[in-house]
Amino acid sequence: MAEQISENKLGLLLKELLKERSISIRKFSEMTSIDAASISRIINGKRKAKPEHLQEFARCLDIPVYELFVAAGYELKQKQENTDIYESLESIQSTLQASGVYNDSFSIERIKEKLQNYQQYSQTDEGKENILSNFETKVQKTGSIGPFINQLKGMFDKFRMRKGTTLELVIMGSALIYFITAVDVMPDYLFPLGYLDDAVAVKLSLNLLNGKNDIFNI
Repeated sequence: MAEQISENKLGLLLKELLKERSISIRKFSEMTSIDAASISRIINGKRKAKPEHLQEFARCLDIPVYELFVAAGYELKQKQENTDIYESLESIQSTLQASGVYNDSFSIERIKEKLQNYQQYSQTDEGKENILSNFETKVQKTGSIGPFINQLKGMFDKFRMRKGTTLELVIMGSALIYFITAVDVMPDYLFPLGYLDDAVAVKLSLNLLNGKNDIFNI
């Protein structure tokens, strides 16, 4: 019964959003690449929306995805004020397991690899434009979640004004690209869990900027 109520909340919210934007279910299907029958069943409370559905809905409707998760009845942990969560792999893995909506493995090495891949791209004209054009929008979508946002803002200001050595700008640029991109180690739709890997990426980058030798030891 509780699940049905949650789904009805999601359906009402989707109906309202589609009506405000004058979007038909057929058009919404084309926008999301989700078949119209599935969308209709989700709206009418006859099918539970998957996280992937909610991510696409939020992207196409340009709203924070966590609003849809809450309406759909997913039980997500509130953000933790203790920043130790960003420094403990065990804590992150435990939080992920408790979420019940993410079954993939979390790995510091995967984040490290992504950061290294983004280093060169962040210094290209395309990479720089990506950062300058999309950083503020991504910050707004996160709702400024977590203390790492302030650290990212500091990196963004330095990157924008080109304050730092070439190596420092490369490190900051890779962290900013990691944050902006929708394809990171954990999907952003796992709000607020989906931003834990962004926080770890910031921690790794700060270690590099501070000249720590054991840069990937969290």
